[in-house]
Amino acid sequence: MSLTVAFLGLGAIGAPMATHLAAGPFGLRVWNRTASRAAAFATEHGAVHAASPAEAARGADVVVTCFPVSADVEALLDGPEGLLAGLAKGAVLLDCTSGDPATSKRIAARLAKAGVGFLDAPVSGGVKAAVAGTLTVMVGGDAATLARVRPVIDAFGEKVVHCGAVGAGDAVKAVNNALLALHIWSTAEGLVTLRKAGVDPAVALDVINTSSGRSNSSMNLFPERVITRAFPRTFRLALLDKDVGIAAQVAREQQVPSPLIQLTAELFQAAHRALGEEADHVEAVKFIEGLAGQEIVP
Repeated sequence: MSLTVAFLGLGAIGAPMATHLAAGPFGLRVWNRTASRAAAFATEHGAVHAASPAEAARGADVVVTCFPVSADVEALLDGPEGLLAGLAKGAVLLDCTSGDPATSKRIAARLAKAGVGFLDAPVSGGVKAAVAGTLTVMVGGDAATLARVRPVIDAFGEKVVHCGAVGAGDAVKAVNNALLALHIWSTAEGLVTLRKAGVDPAVALDVINTSSGRSNSSMNLFPERVITRAFPRTFRLALLDKDVGIAAQVAREQQVPSPLIQLTAELFQAAHRALGEEADHVEAVKFIEGLAGQEIVP
């Protein structure tokens, strides 16, 4: 029997995820904070445009949320038009927000009182993977609940990993993105240093990318975005700043000495403040170049 699915949050990642669900064997309802976006999506993809979170959730087996931060999801729970007014006992809230474990645990506890399941399921792969339906999905929560909603996740995810209890998916995503941030920053520092020492950055990357210092950042992001000065805006620096902050908070809560993660969080906060809300995450390189008084590209 096919599932009825509601999708809330039709942003750069959410819209293509919902598109895959619309093409599948699901009855799909959509809601977005900008109503015109949900209306246009519903018309284009044959989905139902819900007027409120409650209306979207009413009768849905699975409600998928995809927002910038966990607080956005938590804010949708209450009130006569909120999710709790529409979610039925036995339904599941599948939260694909790159959220924070503490808020996810709080949401899960509230939903459990209403007999509603919860999974934190942040995704990785960016817009490109969302469009292709090849996202990596990191899931925290009950294994049996995951099995129930797996057909929904499989519509937009290629690799699905059960990371542990509620909050585990959020924690893995945050640490992964902290490592991304660290690689961007360290590669930029290295290339600026080498440029000042008279080394062509293309030559430096040719060596690094066949040696032990290579990373996804050096192999893909820097050749495609930094050396070309293209800096396409695919993932906002503001969101990476948020994710690194979550990773730093998790490390502190677990009492893990984490000087590199803590410092990376501080550095990305500074870059975010300097470059603004719309800058892409790779544009943090420009902040480092500014501090050094030297661009990487000769």
